[in-house]
Amino acid sequence: MDSKDALVVFEGARIRRKWNDDHWYFSVVDVVRLLTDSVDPKDYWYRLKKRESESSGIELSTYCRQLKLPSSDGKNYNTDCANTESMFRIIQSIPSPKAEPFKRWLAKVGYERVQEIEDPELAQKRMKEIYKLKGYSDDWIEKRVRGIAIRDELTDEWDKRGIETKREYSILTSEISKATFGLTPGEYKKYKGLKQQNLRDHMNDLELIFTMLGEASTTKIARNKDALGFDENKGAAKEGGTVAGVAREELERRSGEKVASNENYLNLTEKKSRKQVRD
Repeated sequence: MDSKDALVVFEGARIRRKWNDDHWYFSVVDVVRLLTDSVDPKDYWYRLKKRESESSGIELSTYCRQLKLPSSDGKNYNTDCANTESMFRIIQSIPSPKAEPFKRWLAKVGYERVQEIEDPELAQKRMKEIYKLKGYSDDWIEKRVRGIAIRDELTDEWDKRGIETKREYSILTSEISKATFGLTPGEYKKYKGLKQQNLRDHMNDLELIFTMLGEASTTKIARNKDALGFDENKGAAKEGGTVAGVAREELERRSGEKVASNENYLNLTEKKSRKQVRD
């Protein structure tokens, strides 16, 4: 799992999913592509629905919900999605030798999420295991996990203070990054040679530490100033990022080295992807 709303991988195939109404919903087209090896899974899904309706009178669309999922162009589109129970019914209509192992995998993925809700420590443990399998060091993983907790605390605080849209979250995050590193997240990703990858998964120890400092400082300032609404929280974001930026500049002055690095961990993630394809 890459994140809460992300991709999962089965036998090298990437399947989009979204957590909605206390259930995982999986992209039906992605599952069709996996089970049928169809060159046009959208057309296969269309014909499958038509065939099932004509033969049994069952409308497979009733098992689906339209949820926005990211496409290859980076935009989000309404996509037919089904939860674990509904996906089992859809799979019954697809003749494929992969169906049974996929059903077992699908049930396991759904069950693991329920376990994680009941015991959040399991989610953190699994996340650490995934990073370790990719080749990250234990020290790096601990910082990454701590960074996620600090980020969650910040976004929870923003939510309480009237920040509502993804665009507002993105702008505030950008303000912290600019004040901390002199780079927006988009500029930082370009500097590191990244595209769709998660920027923080490609930060070194110091980059993670200063990111945490900027976000933790922003949370503290927003609380103490009782910042409300977008404009006041934007000011707090600039101030929080500046705290980290001043510390970064001081370290650079004393060490003679830049904190922001163009290095990344693509070699680890690419190696993991190749292993998944082989397995």
